[in-house]
Amino acid sequence: MDIRRADQIADTLEQLVFAGEFQDGDRLDELKLAEQFHVSRTPIREALQVLVTSGMAEQIPRRGVFIRQPGPVELLEMFETMAEIEAVCGRLAATRMSDQELDALADANDRCQQAIQASDHDRYYSENETFHQIIYRGAANSFLEKQAKQLQNRLRAYRRIQLRFRGRLRQSMSEHSEILQFLRDGDADNTARALRGHVAVQGEKFHQLMASLKR
Repeated sequence: MDIRRADQIADTLEQLVFAGEFQDGDRLDELKLAEQFHVSRTPIREALQVLVTSGMAEQIPRRGVFIRQPGPVELLEMFETMAEIEAVCGRLAATRMSDQELDALADANDRCQQAIQASDHDRYYSENETFHQIIYRGAANSFLEKQAKQLQNRLRAYRRIQLRFRGRLRQSMSEHSEILQFLRDGDADNTARALRGHVAVQGEKFHQLMASLKR
């Protein structure tokens, strides 16, 4: 079972959804996809499970896997919730993170910068996930960390696509540096504020996201 290949296929399917090749409610046919990607049905099944886990698709017993895209209200609500969860994580992490965790966060931030310099959006997003997960862990609340990771996973495709908006990568990087400094200072209130603003998708940014999903 080639998990790496399955992840690659899942990423491609996400992009095809955003490109309008698949619509909300479309069934994902394992056999056709296996032929399209020139693989056996095993990595296709694994890729579909990745989409189901992330919420991009829904598995209906005895019927198959279907594309599941949230409407604008649901998507906005999820981002609002994510922003508040991240703010709580940041508030707690500001007083609970160890020096080792702060160093790991700085290293992840450096790797984000390297990805920007290489114009590698996928690598940036991967390192960005790591950056945020270190903060979740730094909050020293295992239940909160689990909830944060679950919603992060649910929003993965949408957070990744909004990083492709013009100027968003460098803006995100600047926000990371601010968050890191507040955490080093032990400034709980400003860490929470910065993380909330960093994750929230509102105003023009939200309109851009919705427009990208309707292509």
